[in-house]
Amino acid sequence: MKNLANVFKALSDESRLRIISILLTSGELCVCDIEATMSFTQTKVSRHLAYLKRAQLVNERRQGLWKLYSISKPKSPEHKQVLDCVSEIVRSQPVAQSDAKLLTRNIKKGCCTTFSVIKPANTAAICK
Repeated sequence: MKNLANVFKALSDESRLRIISILLTSGELCVCDIEATMSFTQTKVSRHLAYLKRAQLVNERRQGLWKLYSISKPKSPEHKQVLDCVSEIVRSQPVAQSDAKLLTRNIKKGCCTTFSVIKPANTAAICK
């Protein structure tokens, strides 16, 4: 029950919901992609990602100098239900739709996201 409570606490913040929405849309992102999409500072994004990570909602992996973030695999059936519900709800929100469009534009620019989505895991990250 405590883990589930931590999940709900993590989801009780609009910024963290937006980050979850962006990660659900993209699959995997670098902090700079989230910064550019949300117009947040690196510090603010990192703080929210750390909170989501502690709640086991987000995974991180290191690739060269970059840390790439993605949605965690659910740890329990309840965790899966919450993620499925959140995914369904946030997609209909105008802010999430706007974030998704901006993220798509940022992907086309090619900084970091293109690397994390297209290049294999053993390729060094280079931002143009």
